[in-house]
Amino acid sequence: MQAVIGDPGFFVLALLVFLAGIVDSLAGGGGLITLPAYLAMGVPPGLVLGTNKLGSTIGTVASVARYSRSLKLAWEPFLPVVGAAVLGSYGGARLAVSLDPSYLRPLLLLALPAVAFAVFSDPGFGKADRSSRLSGRKLLVRSTGIAFVVGVYDGFFGPGTGTFFALGLTALCGYGLLEATTRAKILNLSTNVAALVAFLAAGRLDVRLGLAMGAASLAGHSVGAHLGVKKGAAVIRPVVLLVCAGLFVKLAFDAWTGR
Repeated sequence: MQAVIGDPGFFVLALLVFLAGIVDSLAGGGGLITLPAYLAMGVPPGLVLGTNKLGSTIGTVASVARYSRSLKLAWEPFLPVVGAAVLGSYGGARLAVSLDPSYLRPLLLLALPAVAFAVFSDPGFGKADRSSRLSGRKLLVRSTGIAFVVGVYDGFFGPGTGTFFALGLTALCGYGLLEATTRAKILNLSTNVAALVAFLAAGRLDVRLGLAMGAASLAGHSVGAHLGVKKGAAVIRPVVLLVCAGLFVKLAFDAWTGR
């Protein structure tokens, strides 16, 4: 039975979306909570991705506003990076039409433990912003490359995109986790909007439910972004590890069950 606005199931779904918004605003990976929740509440599988995308896009706006206001991010130099992410996402979506995205699953199962170990084994990972050690040109090239590659992944496969944006920007560009997360939210919002346009055009979402869950997501992202700005890497880092572990378990389960 699909959750109807006002039903008990609707409020359970809203609570899960709220919690996912907190996680997503800190480390990405909110879809690990929301996608199973929508399915469990009876939302037709063909509408789940689009409905989830509408709700999460609305919520991500709150994260972008909170983080960028706190860090006073200069937008103009970052626009080419956003463009690369959108272009990569579009290319990845086109690639998914001709290739089976499930082939990427074994690679991720190998990569995720290595990523988690790298974050966990370095107590100073992402605590300080060291991006000033790179020239403006090198920083732009690396940021654009990360945005494009992760954008392709987002369009092709998707889970954990925000996490990979943040980790890539931290590891390769020297940003602190807070600064990287701010940029990751902007990039993720850009790719989300691009995907949402496609879902809207195809009619593959429940607009009313998506808007209602957008309010819950907005609240969750607001709380999470506030924590991220106040606590920085101290709260973002453990959530990143949690998301990596959750994504690993999900991919392993999908591989085991043949999904």
